[in-house]
Amino acid sequence: MKSILRILPVFLVLFIFSCKGNREVTVNELQGHIKYLSSDSLRGRLTGSTGDSLAAEYIKGKLVSYGLVPLSGDGLQRFKVTSRIVEGKSNSLSVNGTNFEADKDFMALAFSSNSDLDAEVVFAGYGFNINNDSLKWNDYNGVDVKGKWVLILRGDPEPDNTKSPFIPVSADRDKALLAKDMGAAGVLMVSGQVFDSQDAFETLSSEGYSVDIPVLRIKKEVADAILAKSKNTVVTLEKKLNQTRKPYSFSSKVTVNGKAEIERELANTRNVVMLLPGEDPKLKDEYIILGAHFDHLGMGGPGSGSRALDTIGIHYGADDNASGVAMMLELAEKFAKTKGSHKRSIICLSFSGEEEGLLGSKHFVDDPGMDLSKVNVMINLDMVGRLNETKNLQISGVGTAAGLKALVYAKTDTSVIKLTLSDEGYGPSDHSSFYGKNIPVLFYFTGAHMDYHTPKDTWEKINYKGMVEISCLIFNMAEYLASDNSKLQFKEAGPKVENGRYPRRKGVTLGIMPDFAGVIKNGLRADFVTPGKPAAIGGMQKGDIIKVINGKTVNNIQDYMFRMGQLKHGQTISVEVLRNDKKVVLLIQL
Repeated sequence: MKSILRILPVFLVLFIFSCKGNREVTVNELQGHIKYLSSDSLRGRLTGSTGDSLAAEYIKGKLVSYGLVPLSGDGLQRFKVTSRIVEGKSNSLSVNGTNFEADKDFMALAFSSNSDLDAEVVFAGYGFNINNDSLKWNDYNGVDVKGKWVLILRGDPEPDNTKSPFIPVSADRDKALLAKDMGAAGVLMVSGQVFDSQDAFETLSSEGYSVDIPVLRIKKEVADAILAKSKNTVVTLEKKLNQTRKPYSFSSKVTVNGKAEIERELANTRNVVMLLPGEDPKLKDEYIILGAHFDHLGMGGPGSGSRALDTIGIHYGADDNASGVAMMLELAEKFAKTKGSHKRSIICLSFSGEEEGLLGSKHFVDDPGMDLSKVNVMINLDMVGRLNETKNLQISGVGTAAGLKALVYAKTDTSVIKLTLSDEGYGPSDHSSFYGKNIPVLFYFTGAHMDYHTPKDTWEKINYKGMVEISCLIFNMAEYLASDNSKLQFKEAGPKVENGRYPRRKGVTLGIMPDFAGVIKNGLRADFVTPGKPAAIGGMQKGDIIKVINGKTVNNIQDYMFRMGQLKHGQTISVEVLRNDKKVVLLIQL
């Protein structure tokens, strides 16, 4: 009896830190994966970086050691991403024959086209064209900008008002796109004294699609040279506009010859796509997918998505998302070593580019190398390392298949883990890409925290015991979905459009899930159309590529957001879409 009592605690520990089947999910192994993936040597796993590549090789190596084989090729699905945007060598600017120096006096902006223009300059205030119930301001009224440069002040007349009605229309790119719509052939942007007393040039962000005309950011001294004939300066004009709160536009009678050139530097990255063959001769040609992204924010900095705006340092990403990768690896090993656990084949997918806009998962679903209709479910693990004292686990997507919510409850011991469920299949992680392809999804998430997207998301803050408990729950669920003879039947559930990665302005929406990754060029694909919303009522279909809204072109997600920001509730708009290579015009009431 004493011997039994001595070994009983050991058995209890083994029971707690294991689950049905072989006992491979352990604290030590989870910790080992996370410590490596979030180590200094991987430097935050920025998409396309050396750390990103090392992470991919580590993940593939572990899966190979468990007995998985490449789905195709060598198991690495390669693609390219924009790593940064730099100025080209051909940027030039002259005002009435006086040449100015690139980087010192002017610079091309990231959303500029690579083109030149020799034309007169029109000053157009803040570059607004606002006409709503609370505010009317048109800087283009009474001036002809067709084929000309437009000189625009950055910002707005209320720089200290955090609730200013000008904020939604004050972004540089939006102003440049509006200028193009008004007929301008080029844009010169300058910071006023109040807006930026230092008149400093910002680092070019890798974000920003071209507006298809040259856009140059110029110093105040250059702008003053352009304004000299009118006896104005940037300072006096900014003061006038801010005090009068009225547009003031005029022709400068000065000609500017300018050329903009930017270069997009591409980086190689890859998804890891490995297969554990199914054990049933008939069902092995169907699949469940276990997915988790491995990229993070690198060293942070402007445009990276870091919440630590004043910090440049390794963003370790232990919870986001070394935790999801570690759990996927442990589940893969457990399935490989648990006989009878998977009649269907299991695809273990680890994505890069998630932080850049779901780039890796978008790339996979658009070029999967297999029949996506054979996928029973995609299970996404993203930030599963911070189970708190309430033991609350969030699971989204339970409405994406008939009976899936009931199944989640049936496979969960809610006395151990508390569940917060959401029906929606769309959300800010890689499962959204699969939901857009009519695949049932489950998204596991332990919740946000103050360390999210900061350098403080480190390995020692992970709740490893909690991860073991979650792993048990997911294994039981995945085992059933991998072995049950019946296949899940997809249902539309969502999306919650406001959860997208790009900031969304308050106002009208079409009710679509746009292609955030920009897979389609010169248009914006609707990856999901919400039933009962304006787009669906107006006849838009999933897969339609939006080309034009109210006569204005839409080439990308940023164009779309800008166009939608100009519309009102109740307005009827025309939307030109490309459907099966044919143009279709829809009338949609917002």
